[in-house]
Amino acid sequence: MPAASQAPAIATEARNTRGKSKLATVALAFLLGSLGAHRFYLKGLGDKFGWVHLLCTVAGVLGIASLILGTGNTALNWFFAVAGGASLISAFLTAIVFGLRPDDKWDAQYNPHGTPTRSGWPVVILIIFSLMIGTGLLMAGLAISFQTFFESQVEAAKALSQE
Repeated sequence: MPAASQAPAIATEARNTRGKSKLATVALAFLLGSLGAHRFYLKGLGDKFGWVHLLCTVAGVLGIASLILGTGNTALNWFFAVAGGASLISAFLTAIVFGLRPDDKWDAQYNPHGTPTRSGWPVVILIIFSLMIGTGLLMAGLAISFQTFFESQVEAAKALSQE
């Protein structure tokens, strides 16, 4: 094989074998995970699940804005808001999962030829914050959902009793 045709293959192989930092991945999942930043960091811009994260977050922002302004179809706005919330909560869950992954398994999958990973206190602190914030968001989402459901049931019962 000529040297010119080997150069792109070597460059692609070198790009694929470059190690990924566990701390950077957990930090990206914690800070920008709902935008898919951790997925793009690990797998590149071709990762379709990273784009799904981004799309769901944009849909969630549009859904919440429409709910606040009272415009559009309420059911569709709620669907978009739930999609955005699911993207946000799954980002915190991903930070927890990646942070708790043993260093040797992390190195085998994402850092095969790099310096061995040694998780330290920054990863542990990010996991704790992810647990706190993710749990709080999940509980707030459930509380708002139940409140909205029961308020709609009360309104329906009032409408039935006045007939």
